[in-house]
Amino acid sequence: MTVFIMVPGVFTGAHVWEETAARLAAAGAEAHAVALTGPGAAGDKAGRRVDLETHVADVVAAIDAVDRSADGGIVLVGHAYGIHPALGAADRRAERIARIVCVDGALPPDGAPALAAVPDRELRARLAARAATAGADDVLEPPSGDGWQRWGSTAGIPDAALDRLTARAVPQPLHTLLQPLRLTGAAAFVPTTGVLCTHNGGGIELVQKMVDFGDPALAALADERVTFFELATGHWPMLSCPAELAEVLLRAAAGEGHRLEPAGTAQPPAHLRPFLLEVPERPRERRENVDLHLPDAPGPRPAVVFVHGGPLPAGVRPTPRDWPSFIGYARYAAGQGVVGATVDHRLHDVTDYARAAADVAAAVERVRADPRVAADRVALWFFSGGGLLLADWLRTPPGWLRCVAASYPILAPLPDWGLSGGRFRPVDAVPDAGALPLVLIRAGREMPEIAATVEEFLTAAGRCGADVEVVDVPHGRHGFETLDPIEEARAAVRRAMRSVLTRLTA
Repeated sequence: MTVFIMVPGVFTGAHVWEETAARLAAAGAEAHAVALTGPGAAGDKAGRRVDLETHVADVVAAIDAVDRSADGGIVLVGHAYGIHPALGAADRRAERIARIVCVDGALPPDGAPALAAVPDRELRARLAARAATAGADDVLEPPSGDGWQRWGSTAGIPDAALDRLTARAVPQPLHTLLQPLRLTGAAAFVPTTGVLCTHNGGGIELVQKMVDFGDPALAALADERVTFFELATGHWPMLSCPAELAEVLLRAAAGEGHRLEPAGTAQPPAHLRPFLLEVPERPRERRENVDLHLPDAPGPRPAVVFVHGGPLPAGVRPTPRDWPSFIGYARYAAGQGVVGATVDHRLHDVTDYARAAADVAAAVERVRADPRVAADRVALWFFSGGGLLLADWLRTPPGWLRCVAASYPILAPLPDWGLSGGRFRPVDAVPDAGALPLVLIRAGREMPEIAATVEEFLTAAGRCGADVEVVDVPHGRHGFETLDPIEEARAAVRRAMRSVLTRLTA
């Protein structure tokens, strides 16, 4: 019989697992939810504080309470914060653990405090500032209402369940978030499953794309012992879809799930495959972080600046302005008689948007300052995660900006990105765009978590009467220019370029 030990996240207790545990039991498994030590227990009789090690000990005790004759082994399940004490316990009892399951969270490395995984960056900074003066019994009060969103999307939770979550929430001992997780590496070879909640962040396809870029920090995700599942729900699947979660846990215990392909398996990787249109070479000049692809026509000529997406690992080589898709777009623009400019910017993490925005703004001015460019006739074209950079240009469009375009863009931060504030939210900025034309290229086979931001944007654009032309690629995927070189994708690229150039030269 497989034994599931389930560890709750912040502010919650064993009660959040009740429905999932009942369904596991009905399927013939044994299920135990751990009650983590909370405030009021104020440590042990010696007066020591409640911290992460306290919770690790709680989980170790739950493991030790399981009969060693359990033939299916122990599947240790951690939700969000709960992954930290679960992994700490697995490190101390590795021989007893058949699999570790991370529900909407990632395995932390040795030395990382749980605070590092708090999604809201403003909240994280505030808690870090409390660390220096935190007393042994310092606690973080639980949220209520919309406050839960700062810890993860509440999508899918019925109102009654959300009310119960708030009513039964308890303060979180602050040192459980501040104390670093200490690991010996004993659990490094225990099979692992990640359950990705796509209404709270990226799904399997997005993770695979990140692995494909060759970031060494992500290489372990493609290990054959690591599997993944997706649930189309928010951060608390045990409340929003307990039956589906129970089914996933049973399948994970059986070794099922999606396995990622290691970087380099596909040769060449998707982002380095040929552009879907045949375009002749054009003269190219490199100036700092900008490449200019020049037309045959005499200047000054209008320009289209192509802005890549991300976040991308800092060590990605070649950099995006040398990827076939961006070279292809720039050459195509140059072949139509305008300057095609490609840009490298430093969007390496979701915390880098302000830095990337400054890089792009400086690059645009560098393009406009070139004597071969008509400085009052420029269009900007954003891709993928670069779509959030569009917000600045929508909010205060300069007179020289004649059009903006966005291909398979992310138009609102994904919930688990923790981007507080409204600067990088095109969804909120579009009412300020005025008469600025926007050409939006939409992939029909888009990742659901990204497609939702596009629909939210189009709804907002419709309410304010923004000038948006949508170009659909019904069978295209995210990055279709190199993934899906089909005729409908070629036609969409031609139409989108024609639309941009029409507005640029009008």
